[in-house]
Amino acid sequence: MTKRMNPLIPQKISSRQHQILEHLLANRNGLSVDELAKLLDISRTGVQQHFVVLERDGYIKKNTLNKTAGRPVMIYVITDKGNNYFPKQYAWFSELILSDLQQEIGPERFKVYMQKLGGKMADKLRFKFEGKKLNERIDELALIMTDLGFQVKVGVEPETECPNIQACNCIYHDLAQKHHEICEFDLALMSSLLDKKVEQISCMAKGDCHCSFRIK
Repeated sequence: MTKRMNPLIPQKISSRQHQILEHLLANRNGLSVDELAKLLDISRTGVQQHFVVLERDGYIKKNTLNKTAGRPVMIYVITDKGNNYFPKQYAWFSELILSDLQQEIGPERFKVYMQKLGGKMADKLRFKFEGKKLNERIDELALIMTDLGFQVKVGVEPETECPNIQACNCIYHDLAQKHHEICEFDLALMSSLLDKKVEQISCMAKGDCHCSFRIK
C-alpha cells in the first residue's frame, strides 16, 4: 500500500514559524516581510526562509496590498490550514449533541442513526471504489482512514484467512467510550465502501489494545 502525507494532520513546524503564524493570526489582513522582521527582531532573510517553508506547506499565502502611493506591497496572510494548526476543542460540543440526541430518540434509534450516517458518508466516497477489486478497495479504505487520522495496518488473519484492518488509535476515543454506538458508523462506512460484511472483533473504547475489523 502506497503511503501518502496526511493532509489533516499539520506538519511539524519550528518555534519561530509558530510565532509567525501567531502574528498572522492576530493580523488577518496580512503582514509584510519587513513588518514581521521588526516584530520578531530577526533579519528579512530569516523571515523569507521561514515563509518559503510555510507557503510550501500551505500555512500561508501571498497577497498584494495596493498602496495609494508607491509600488504595491507583497504581504502574507494565514490560510485555513494555518488557522487550523492552532488547537481547537470540539469534543465537549460533540458530547453535548450526542448525549442530547441519544436521550431524544433512544438507544436503538441512536444506533440506527449512526449506521445511516456511515452510509451517507460512504455515498460521498463511493466514486473512489468503482471498478476496483476487493484488495484495491481495502487499500483505498485504509488511505481514507489514514486521512481521517487513524493509524491503520492492513493484513490477513491466519486462522480465518479473512482480510483485516487494524487501527491502533481511535480518532473519537473519548466519545466512543461514552457512546459505543459510534462504532456502528465505522462499520456501516466500511461495509458500504467494500460491499462486504465487516465485523468488529476488538474495540479500544471497550478496553482492547486496538480496534480490529474483519472483512468477511
